[in-house]
Amino acid sequence: MSIKQKKINLKEAIKALIHSSVESFAKGFEARHQGEVDNPEGTINMKIHNVFIEALGKDIQYYAALVRSLDSSLGNMLESLAINIARLNFEVNKNVQGPLSAEQTGIIAEILEKYKRREIKPSVEDYGVLRQKIHKNSKIKRHDSDYYLIDRKSGSHYLIELKIGGDLDNKKARSEKEAILEQYAILSNTLKKKEEIKIFFATAYNRFGENKPWNQERVKQFFAKDELLIGRDFWNFICCIDDGYQIILSAYRESAVMIKEALYNIKRSYLKDE
Repeated sequence: MSIKQKKINLKEAIKALIHSSVESFAKGFEARHQGEVDNPEGTINMKIHNVFIEALGKDIQYYAALVRSLDSSLGNMLESLAINIARLNFEVNKNVQGPLSAEQTGIIAEILEKYKRREIKPSVEDYGVLRQKIHKNSKIKRHDSDYYLIDRKSGSHYLIELKIGGDLDNKKARSEKEAILEQYAILSNTLKKKEEIKIFFATAYNRFGENKPWNQERVKQFFAKDELLIGRDFWNFICCIDDGYQIILSAYRESAVMIKEALYNIKRSYLKDE
C-alpha cells in the first residue's frame, strides 16, 4: 500500500471515529436528560434551584443548567475521542508503574521549587538528569496517566497531560508537572537509555482563539514551550498528520447536527411552554 493510500485510509478512519463518537454522545446525552425530566434529582433539575438565576426567567434558568452539563459531558466525549484516534497510531496506556527513587523525587522537588520562585524558566533540559537510572532507596510507584503513548513506528514514548480548555491554577500546574515528571523518572528507570521519552501539556482547543497566542501563564510557569501541544498541535500530533486538526474540525462540524437535534429535543421536554 502506498504512503498516499495509507494517509487516505487514516483520514477516513478518523472521520468514522468522529461520526461514531458524536452520534453516540448525542443519543446518550438526549436519553439521559429526557429520562430525568420528572426526576427532581436529575442533572438539570438539581441545578435550577438558584433563586437568583430563577428570577431572570425560566428559559435562562434552564439554559444555565444545561450548558454546565453539556460542557462537562462534551469534554468527556472529546477525551475519549482523542484516545480512540491515538490508538490508530500509538499503543495507548493509562498508567505508568515502576521504581522511583528518593533521589529522583528530590530532584523533581528542587526543579519545581525553582519554577515556583521563577528562578529559572522551564526547559526540557531541566530534568535530563532523571534519565540516569537511580535505584538507591527506590520504591515501586503507580501513576494514572491521561495518555501514555508509544509510537508504533519509532518506539518513542510520550506522556501527555490533557486539559480540554487548558485552565489550571498555580497549585494544580505544579502538581500536574510533578506527577508527569515522576512518570518520566519511572520510565527512565525501566526503559533503555536510547528510547526517547517526551512529556507534554495539551489542550483540545486554544481558549484564547485559534491562531492567537496562548498565554496561560499559570501553566507556562511550570511547562516549557517545547512541552506544549495546544489545540491544533495536539490533534495533529495524535493524528500523526499535518492537517489532522482540519480533518477533525470539519468532520465534527458535519456530525454536530446530531447534537443540535438532541439539544432541541431536550429543550422541548423541559420548556414545554416555549
